[in-house]
Amino acid sequence: MLKCSDLLKELEYECIRGSIDVEISEIVNDSRKVTEDCLFLCIEGPNFDAHTVAADVVEAGATVLVISKEVSIPEDADVTLIKVKDTRYAMAFIAAAYYGNPADSMKIIGVTGTKGKTTTTYLVKDILENAGHKVGLVGTIETIIGDKRIPACNTTPESLVLQQYFKQMKEAGCDTVVMEVSSQGLMMHRTQGFLFDYGIFTNMEPDHIGPNEHASFEEYMACKGMLFKQCKVGIVNCDDKHWKTVLEGHTCQLETYGFSEEADLRASDLKLITGAGYLGIDFKVSGLLNMEVVADLPGKFSAYNALTALAICRHFDVKEEDIKKALLRAKVKGRIEMVKVADNFTLMIDYAHNAMALESLLTTLREYNPNRLVCLFGCGGNRSKLRRYEMGEVSGKLADLTIITSDNPRFEEPQDIINDIKVGIDKTSGSYVEICDRKEAIRYAITHGGDGDIIVLAGKGHEDYQEIKGVKYPMDERVLIQEILEELKEK
Repeated sequence: MLKCSDLLKELEYECIRGSIDVEISEIVNDSRKVTEDCLFLCIEGPNFDAHTVAADVVEAGATVLVISKEVSIPEDADVTLIKVKDTRYAMAFIAAAYYGNPADSMKIIGVTGTKGKTTTTYLVKDILENAGHKVGLVGTIETIIGDKRIPACNTTPESLVLQQYFKQMKEAGCDTVVMEVSSQGLMMHRTQGFLFDYGIFTNMEPDHIGPNEHASFEEYMACKGMLFKQCKVGIVNCDDKHWKTVLEGHTCQLETYGFSEEADLRASDLKLITGAGYLGIDFKVSGLLNMEVVADLPGKFSAYNALTALAICRHFDVKEEDIKKALLRAKVKGRIEMVKVADNFTLMIDYAHNAMALESLLTTLREYNPNRLVCLFGCGGNRSKLRRYEMGEVSGKLADLTIITSDNPRFEEPQDIINDIKVGIDKTSGSYVEICDRKEAIRYAITHGGDGDIIVLAGKGHEDYQEIKGVKYPMDERVLIQEILEELKEK
């Protein structure tokens, strides 16, 4: 049991009822999970305000309520009320204190930006572990704690969950944590309560703007910039035209990286390389580090991801040979993930599931001058039709052949979604085939792969399911590929 007062040391608050010396059993922010003698945080969300159920929470056994506005509580209830300006902000500090401030015992690396967060975090993890560090990871795909992998619900978890992960990582012997930091996570104070050792900015493009996200691009940039008031060292891509705006008001020491001559860590002489069933990059690094980099990752954006990882890992005194080994074997599930099926063509899986991401991916692959660029994709059901039109048009313009198939149809008919995609493709002169069953579509792509082709399976990425009529059925494209190859061998 902990005293309430011990959890409030880093906060400005007012005790408007009861005593802060009361002991609490745990901290809770879900009214359905209240336990006897717990501290309950009244969080106001877009669809539900926990302040409205304060009386029910007290009746269920909560000893302390942390609130930001008036609540209705029976006069005879034995409860402590702590009033703060923002309960989400308070939750982050209370959670950190409750779990013993585990972040203080590890190096914490936070990566923010529109693109590149996931790949960069996995590259950093691989490089540092190759050099002998034990690294925890928190991100879009999963949280990794030792041998345990926990599928992600949010890119950046709620502060209560994040601090619990930090504690588990510390107990597992981790000396470092690398995590993706989303603009939503920053805006909702999920990363308060501790200081990042390193904050990284990758790039900025208009995204996540709309209802329940960000009201404008300016707000989006401002939220990203919050990281650089919560870190000791900021490491930023100075090739991005928005970097100075994002960094306005920063309180950290700054370092820059990029292809620019002004960058502290500079990349140059980028070459695109090809091999039997794979694509890669080769470039030189100068400035804060001097070395040549070769990675089995395609395109200039992969060079940026690798350079970002180098800018971080140099602070850990990693040997050049350890960096080179890690980059040569680098692979991130569902992010330009090459799957070897033949020597004469290249097949990869990528999470590109909107027009912007698909255009970036296909434009990059075009630079390798493939014999044919083949793009297989579908679109999710019960989502914007505009996305379908746009993705169809992008693939029709940039791919030599588009294979339209099913993604997560949810509660829509797959053929209806395919018909919407065709509206976009029909604005172009691009060739296409439609094969509704995704496994059969992949089979078609593999069996029709020709010399020098690049085939990309887009949209599913790391996902290992297909959602149909409210049910998630197992479906991993890596498994489908292996099944197809085995079936073809038997013929």
